[in-house]
Amino acid sequence: MSELESLKQYTTVVSDTGDIGAIAQYKPQDATTNPSLLFKAAQQKEYRSLVDEALSYAGKKASAGSAQTALFMDKLAVNFGCEILKIIPGRVSTEVDAAFSFDTQGSIAKARELIKLYQDAGVDRERILIKLGSTWEGIKAAEQLEKEGIHCNLTLLFSFAQAVACAEAKVTLISPFVGRIYDWYKKSTGAEPAVDADPGVASVKRIYEFYKKYDYKTQVMGASFRKVEQIIELAGCDLLTISPDLLAQLQKREGTLQKKLSVEAAKAKDIPNVHLDEKTYRFEHNQDQMAVEKLSEGIRAFYVDGRKLEKYAQSLIGASAA
Repeated sequence: MSELESLKQYTTVVSDTGDIGAIAQYKPQDATTNPSLLFKAAQQKEYRSLVDEALSYAGKKASAGSAQTALFMDKLAVNFGCEILKIIPGRVSTEVDAAFSFDTQGSIAKARELIKLYQDAGVDRERILIKLGSTWEGIKAAEQLEKEGIHCNLTLLFSFAQAVACAEAKVTLISPFVGRIYDWYKKSTGAEPAVDADPGVASVKRIYEFYKKYDYKTQVMGASFRKVEQIIELAGCDLLTISPDLLAQLQKREGTLQKKLSVEAAKAKDIPNVHLDEKTYRFEHNQDQMAVEKLSEGIRAFYVDGRKLEKYAQSLIGASAA
């Protein structure tokens, strides 16, 4: 048995890529995408038809300019999502532009637009997760969307305060970023954290145990891994989203993994309960220097990725109009 097969016995494996071929190869349950992954995949010849269809759709449905560009970007994301859903049994995550990170109403409106495009393509909303950044505004947007039956994946999650707020908002799923937490501590200390003291892994374990202890329904999906050892330490987590290169390593390695996280073990722990309003959320999040820096950095990076995709869209629209 490969370690990937063993992991799938305990944890839902999610593929973190826009490469449909890689998704088909590793057979994950779910898949996630983001603007940088879409931009990369859109350059590949085999996906040109998805790009052309989005271009044609935007040209028919929107006038020239920013409205047409935005519609092209949304339709491209949905086109890739629809293709991915043909080869996985579960859900695909589609991301709201980071430009809306501090705009609750804008995030809600964009999420509704994406869901409508999926529904127009014949995809049930139960198979879609809308990705939003774990700002207070993003969490509040997700809270409203969940009430409408639009399920959300809260990303760029680094602090325990973010995780508590997401659970209280009853979001479907969170994506705590293991690798980026690891990166911050490695850089700040100048030393490589030991596997059994990895702060990114420890963050996910703490969140998972808190959720299970107090029966929160929000699922935990560890994300942003740097090495297979981090993944192995989180066997038993609800979901793990893994890049194709790490999936390949797990598939090549033989062995049976030990289940490291369980509901039963979490229930047996003495964990204090926590509730947060906006003021306490902002204060507690602000107390975590790593989380403040990585959330801010992540929003900026995702925004840049979005603008790359936007520039690409504008170039295609311009060429088609010439």
